[in-house]
Amino acid sequence: MDFTRADALNQAIRRIGQTHQSLAAVVLADLGLHFGQALFLLDLDAHGPRTQVQLATALAVEPPSITAMAMKLQAAGLITRTPAPRDARAMIVDLTDGGRALLPRVKDSWVRLAEATVVGLDTPALDRLTGDLTDLAHSLSCGGPPRGPATAPLCGDC
Repeated sequence: MDFTRADALNQAIRRIGQTHQSLAAVVLADLGLHFGQALFLLDLDAHGPRTQVQLATALAVEPPSITAMAMKLQAAGLITRTPAPRDARAMIVDLTDGGRALLPRVKDSWVRLAEATVVGLDTPALDRLTGDLTDLAHSLSCGGPPRGPATAPLCGDC
């Protein structure tokens, strides 16, 4: 790939990421959540109680970031954190009734964010885009940092 094409691709991905994060901030503001906190709650809804380490892995963030988010969400009454029965150092996180009650609004915000992101695309174009972005995300997670013409996969699904 030449520099001009690489630069165009990298700039487009950067702009998409920045704009999506900005839209997310607007859509989630009335809930008092930021993007990562919404992902945190949606993951718990989808997968049930998890350790903070499992959440960090699932959300691709460092454990200290999960700890900070968990403490804020716990203070807001949206989650509980309890020591794991077999390892008191590990914290198990679960939704509270308040967190469960907020989920329909989080999901509605998530839908509005997606709709604002792809406004003007018809269903076939949206389906192609979703497939292409899924492939791109897989490529990024499996390719790792560039080390030359070939890269070794970093994830087990590659």
